[in-house]
Amino acid sequence: MPPPADIVKVAIEWPGAFPKLMEIDQKKPLSSIIKEVCDGWSLANHDQFALQHADSSNFYITEKNRNEIKNGAILRLTTSPAQNAQQLHERIQSSSMDAKLEALKDLANYSRDVTFAQEFINLDGISLLTQMVESGTERYQKLQKIMKPCFGDMLSFTLTAFVELMDHGIVSWDTFSVAFIKKIASYVNKFASDISILQRSLAILESMVLNSHDLYQKVAQEITIGQLIPHLQGTDQEIQTYTIAVINALFLKAPDDKRQEMANILAQKQLRSIILTHVIRAQRAINNEMAHQLYVLQVLTFNLLEDRMMTKMDPQDQAQRDIIFELRRIAFDAELEPNNSSGSIEKRKSMYTRDYKKLGFINHVNPAMDFTQTPPGMLALDNMLYFAKHHQDAYIRIVLENSSREDKHECPFGRSSIELTKMLCEILKVGELPSETCNDFHPMFFTHDRSFEEFFCICIQLLNKTWKEMRATSEDFNKARKGVGRESLGRMVKQGHASLEVQRLTAPTSAEYWGVSSVQILCTLEGQHLESSSCAVQSGQLKQNRTNNYCYCTLFIVREI
Repeated sequence: MPPPADIVKVAIEWPGAFPKLMEIDQKKPLSSIIKEVCDGWSLANHDQFALQHADSSNFYITEKNRNEIKNGAILRLTTSPAQNAQQLHERIQSSSMDAKLEALKDLANYSRDVTFAQEFINLDGISLLTQMVESGTERYQKLQKIMKPCFGDMLSFTLTAFVELMDHGIVSWDTFSVAFIKKIASYVNKFASDISILQRSLAILESMVLNSHDLYQKVAQEITIGQLIPHLQGTDQEIQTYTIAVINALFLKAPDDKRQEMANILAQKQLRSIILTHVIRAQRAINNEMAHQLYVLQVLTFNLLEDRMMTKMDPQDQAQRDIIFELRRIAFDAELEPNNSSGSIEKRKSMYTRDYKKLGFINHVNPAMDFTQTPPGMLALDNMLYFAKHHQDAYIRIVLENSSREDKHECPFGRSSIELTKMLCEILKVGELPSETCNDFHPMFFTHDRSFEEFFCICIQLLNKTWKEMRATSEDFNKARKGVGRESLGRMVKQGHASLEVQRLTAPTSAEYWGVSSVQILCTLEGQHLESSSCAVQSGQLKQNRTNNYCYCTLFIVREI
């Protein structure tokens, strides 16, 4: 007959005695069980004892967590959390360096347990530790040269205990002084060679920034990006992880008007290339925590685009209208036209309307109206201008190729760019806060300072090529956009190419991508489902279609330079 569900069979240890096997009745008060155990070993004052797990955690057993005890568990009878906290509070103030060091080591271990932490904090233990950091450690710095290992270990255990105690969320971060912040910030520079002190100092700075607006401002004054960069150029991935975490925290908590300024500083310090060289392309695997921090940095970087994404174009703003004029000028060599054309105003308007139609805008008369929807707002126009200026030959080729096709077969560059930008914003979650659990970063976005714009340039060429191979018509635009566009773009992101250059070289020519993706697009446009049994046949038909396309009178446009 199985034992009752409320009965748990355990072994209980006590130093100097044989373990005691007993059955714990979970319906009885924990104090009664502890008294029973103490009586079995003839121990008085049972209220000064407690049970804890005998594994590496050493966590105390309380009324709240006692249901976690499993059959066969090994427990330990030990001093109560209150008694232990009182003893350690006294021991860490010992005048003996050895005794103090041993006490701080024990404190760092016990502080992981929230039950002990509460008791130690009730004794004003946090204040004692901060005083030791602010001033207490200085009395030992004179001895640092002759007893450096002892000093380093003592400070390391002190900071570890502080981090563990604060992680329980019992004490507010707003209670700490500027002197304490300055001391922790100084450790980031002073103890660069001491991994444990540096790691804990970075962890404290990150928590300060994330948990208090006032502390963010104080930390931002004490620590600079230039001071953090050298820690990324080392070989310890844990230090690199905490360094990026501090940068992310400063980035995340910066006021809106300061965020772009900070991004400019990061660019000046070449943060992206340093991370690419010393973290992403280092000869070691990237652990989950590092991947998460890289993901957060990726999200925060893309979020800088949110303002432009949510900004509508003002049709009356001449500076914004000039961007559209520039797109026309680059595509059609409009700079060759004299400003005071001899033609009538109506004729010039007609010419502009014709060119704006060739550029693929929906509103041929006033294309500024195409950018009044948010998202993607002005971000779409920014992408188009970037493509036109930085990939001018490809831009001109796409515009002129489409303007030479029949109207029904043209792939409207303006309309495509707006929809593509919107999809990229959705896929890359522009404007959304980073997830606390996601670690989905993409190395290719760390290979270029303008990675979003470069990815757009790759995708717009990809879209144009697919459109041309499909011989799609303007009626197919919405079907292609809704059916396969987001899926194909998402797959490109998930492929995780090492760089945007690799993506650029492989995307337009990959047989796998163009063989499968184009079939998917074709089936979507025809309202069919891509069944596995017909994939090979359809793929063969597509290849035949490509061959047939070469038989047509293809127009190759060469722009004279």
